[in-house]
Amino acid sequence: MVRPSGAVHQGEIMTRLTVNHPNGSPCWVDLDVPDLRKAMDFYTALFGWEINEGPPEAGGYSMCLLDGAPVAALSPAQDPDAGSFRWTVYFAADDLAATVKLVGDNGGSVVMAPMDVMGQGRMAIAEDPSGATFGLWQGQAHTGAQVVGEPDSMCWTELSAPDGESARAFYSAVLERPVVDMGVPGFDYATVKVGDDDVAGVWGVPGEPARWTIYFAVDDADAAVARATAAGGGVVREPQDSPYGRFAIVADPFGATLAVMRLPGS
Repeated sequence: MVRPSGAVHQGEIMTRLTVNHPNGSPCWVDLDVPDLRKAMDFYTALFGWEINEGPPEAGGYSMCLLDGAPVAALSPAQDPDAGSFRWTVYFAADDLAATVKLVGDNGGSVVMAPMDVMGQGRMAIAEDPSGATFGLWQGQAHTGAQVVGEPDSMCWTELSAPDGESARAFYSAVLERPVVDMGVPGFDYATVKVGDDDVAGVWGVPGEPARWTIYFAVDDADAAVARATAAGGGVVREPQDSPYGRFAIVADPFGATLAVMRLPGS
């Protein structure tokens, strides 16, 4: 994850972000759930978050805090009987209206038009041409996740798309960032670049539905899986080693999937 120049170090480990994330970088994640209290219990058990239940005027939108810093949010689903629930990643947009226009100009669609969010910022929800949903955020009082890349916070986001080449073209145009192929034979994977930093992945997987997956850093991937199952979740992919860290994919009690990863050197 790229860290903007306004990062402030809190102690020896945590880096707290105090300004808007760079345009085109993942800046926030949230999840609509059919049972907010059950979700709060699960994610508190998994990550140790303190979760402040949101007031009715905010629709119950509840901030998940890590050492007092916002890292994610949970919200009551508008349709508790929906067939599936999924984490949403938001990309920073310096000019939300201009970015939304780029979505349409490049074959995507707008699911939720730009709207003001109680002085916290402006948001929109979009869908790429392959059907993956993502958010856009122009920060004001709320700049996004204040901690990234540390245990129990977002550390990576990854798109699985049936047509990697088309996905790369779309996100490069919309995010106004280069999306660079890793150049590994037989592995259709590219990264969104902000300066010299890789901030998100675009993985071409023919035949698979398009979706974004959120990775959260943890101290121990195996222990995180054990906490998830003990709290009522499930295992989608058992822990395994990779060049980028040991990771697993778990599902919460409502079927929303997320990855947990121990980063190299952590």
